[in-house]
Amino acid sequence: MFFLRLPAGIYVTNAIDFAFPRIRRIALSVWRRNVLVWRKMLGPSLLIHFGEPFLYLLGLGFGLGLFIGEMSGLPYLTFLASGIVASSAMNTATFEGMYSVYARMVSQKTYDSMLATPIDVDDIVAGEMMWCATKSTINATAILSVASLLGAVDQWTAVVAIPIAFLIGLCFAGPAILMASISTGYEFFSYYFTLVITPMFMLCGVFYPTRTLPEVLQYFVQVLPLTHAVQLVRPLIAGQPSTDVPLHLTVLLAYAFVSYYFAVVLVRRRLVV
Repeated sequence: MFFLRLPAGIYVTNAIDFAFPRIRRIALSVWRRNVLVWRKMLGPSLLIHFGEPFLYLLGLGFGLGLFIGEMSGLPYLTFLASGIVASSAMNTATFEGMYSVYARMVSQKTYDSMLATPIDVDDIVAGEMMWCATKSTINATAILSVASLLGAVDQWTAVVAIPIAFLIGLCFAGPAILMASISTGYEFFSYYFTLVITPMFMLCGVFYPTRTLPEVLQYFVQVLPLTHAVQLVRPLIAGQPSTDVPLHLTVLLAYAFVSYYFAVVLVRRRLVV
């Protein structure tokens, strides 16, 4: 606990509450509120969800794939589609968890109104994480649909990648909300994208197998969550046997739970006076 003495002799307390978060059903009210707001922008949002993966798969899958042919025994279009499903789930949760949460926290003061109800900070963060994961799932479903139309997916096991996308969204929502809780402005988020998200996007197996990296980097990327997300999704979309599933699920769940805890702690510090 920190104290600041003001000239008038008044003391201001800035306490950090490290209590373990409570997960209550009322958090679904936060999720539902976001769904109702999103419905007003349903058309443009779905257009982006379908349009962006179409450009990726058409430009890289067909364009670059013409020169590459196969990668790891898969047509490059299929290889790329599986990586894009995982990375897009990451990007969707990250954008929503940082920009949208920051807007509701600071610019719109939405959370101040919520805290005047029986909802508390723990519920807000839990609801926001579920919403981020939901948007990741919508995005992944759109990409799978586009990939199927382009002939990149023809295995029924690809459907299992949809709930995996929800878990990926949870995994990346927590760190994003954590960033929003310490941010001083929207420009702050560029650091997180440049130093964290972009390196994962480039190194974690989205565009090529991680075994082609230098040996030191191969060990490094194994601690990054996107690597495990890609390794979970790719066999499902390609119809190949899945390996080390408990390990991959454990890593993603660990990132989700630990980041949720610290996100709650820091959002409490910012919102609770």
